[in-house]
Amino acid sequence: MPVRSLSRRAFIRRAMAAGAAPTGIALSASGFASQEGKIRTLDHVAIPILRVEEMVAFYRALGFQVNETERRVSVHFGDQKINMHYPSRWQNASPAGLRAPAAVPPCGDFCWVWEGTRAELQAALDRAGAETIAEGERDGGRSGGTPGQSVYVRDPDGNLLEFMRYT
Repeated sequence: MPVRSLSRRAFIRRAMAAGAAPTGIALSASGFASQEGKIRTLDHVAIPILRVEEMVAFYRALGFQVNETERRVSVHFGDQKINMHYPSRWQNASPAGLRAPAAVPPCGDFCWVWEGTRAELQAALDRAGAETIAEGERDGGRSGGTPGQSVYVRDPDGNLLEFMRYT
């Protein structure tokens, strides 16, 4: 009988089905394997912004908690945030600064999970003055690619925002 080679994914599926986990691998609540003691979740990302007042008003209108300090604007959701660096901070940064050297507005592409209805999402987008530019079914990040319904808009600086609703 020929020996059949298993892909890594097939091996993990079989191990999970048998109730075992390979050494150094933990099974998450979703059934996917993850390494213990490694990356748990995203804390924050940072982008440069140009239109500070418009960006603050836009994200507040969408329902985000927005904090402003002398160093940055930050937009909070759950335990994560987006730091938005003022033009004075990123335009005059040294090449060795702690930022991506080619990052200029618009450079963000963000996707949030929307837990309300499509009508509630549209009401929030209307409050923010955001125009839908595309929508449809997409593979999301849940469980390695669960499909959801996405709505795409742009913020005042032109960053792409996706709102995904899982059903």
